[in-house]
Amino acid sequence: MKKRWVIPGVVVLLAAGLYAGNRSGGGAGHPRLLAHRGIAQTFPLAGVGNDTCTATRIDPPDHAFIENTLPSMRAAFAAGADMLEFDLQVSRDGALVVFHDSTLECRTDGTGAIKDHSLAELRKLDLGYGYTADHGATFPLRGKGVGLLVTVPEVLAAFPDRELLIDLKNDDATEGARLADLLRGEKPERLKTISVYGGDAPVAAVSERLPQVRAASKKTMKSCLIAYEGIGWTGHVPDACRHTELHLPQRYGRFLWGWPNRFVERMRAADTRVILVAGDGPWSEGWDRPEDLKDVPDGWSGWLWSNRVDLIDVAQ
Repeated sequence: MKKRWVIPGVVVLLAAGLYAGNRSGGGAGHPRLLAHRGIAQTFPLAGVGNDTCTATRIDPPDHAFIENTLPSMRAAFAAGADMLEFDLQVSRDGALVVFHDSTLECRTDGTGAIKDHSLAELRKLDLGYGYTADHGATFPLRGKGVGLLVTVPEVLAAFPDRELLIDLKNDDATEGARLADLLRGEKPERLKTISVYGGDAPVAAVSERLPQVRAASKKTMKSCLIAYEGIGWTGHVPDACRHTELHLPQRYGRFLWGWPNRFVERMRAADTRVILVAGDGPWSEGWDRPEDLKDVPDGWSGWLWSNRVDLIDVAQ
C-alpha cells in the first residue's frame, strides 16, 4: 500500500518545488517610464486599422506637443520619462528622419512618401497640419509644426546621456544598415543607452553589424518567449532572451514562468528589458492616465509604455 503513494508523493514534491521556484514574489523599486514618441496626442483605439489616419481622430488636445519632435521629447524627459522612443524613416537623400508614417498626407501639408522627398523639403512641412478632434471642423495644431522635423543624429545630440529606443518603421534591411553605420560613430558607453526595434529585416541588419546594441523584433521576441516557456520553469534564461528587450501586453504575461516580478528579475539579470504595454498590444496602447495604473501588476519594477508620461506618477 505504501508503494502506491511513492509516485504521487514525488509528483507533489516536484510540483511544490516548481511553484516555489517560479512564485513571483515582490518587486523592488518603482516602474520605469518609456515615453512613446515623447508626449503625444492620444486617440481612441476602437476601429483602428493598419491604414487608419490617427491624426484625424485625436482626443480633444490638452497640450500642444507634436509627437517625434524635440519639444515633445524634452517635455517627456522633464515630466519624468526614463527612456524615449522615436520613429525612423529615410528621406530621398538618405537622411535618417524622425517621423512615424511612411507617407505625408495624414499628419502634414505634404503629399507622397517620405522616401521621395529630400530632407530640405521635409523640413518645410507643417507636422501638425492634419490633426483634428472634431472631424475636420478645426485643426488645433495647424501651423505649430512648421520646421519641427528632426533627424536621428539631432536627437542623439540633444539627449547625449539618455536612454533612447529607435523604431525602424519599415521592414527594410537597408534602413537598419544605415542606422548601424550612423551608430558606429558613437562611443561604446553611448551605445549602451541606445536600443532598436522594428521589422525583422532591419533589426537583423543592426544586430549583425552592432551586436552590442540591444535589438528586438517580432522574430527575436518570439524566439525568446518560446524558448523560455520550454525551460523557464528551471529558472534558466535561454540565450535567445539575453541582451534584448521584450514588449509584452499585460494579458499575455501571466503565461510566463515567474510572472511578473521574478520574470522581470531574471530578464534584468540577462541584460534584457521588459516593457509592459497596455491592452492587447498591436497599437502601442499606453499607460496614459492615473486610473490605468490600477492594472499594473503589484510591485512591478520593469518598464511601462506611455504616450502621456506627464499624467502618470509611478513613484506613489
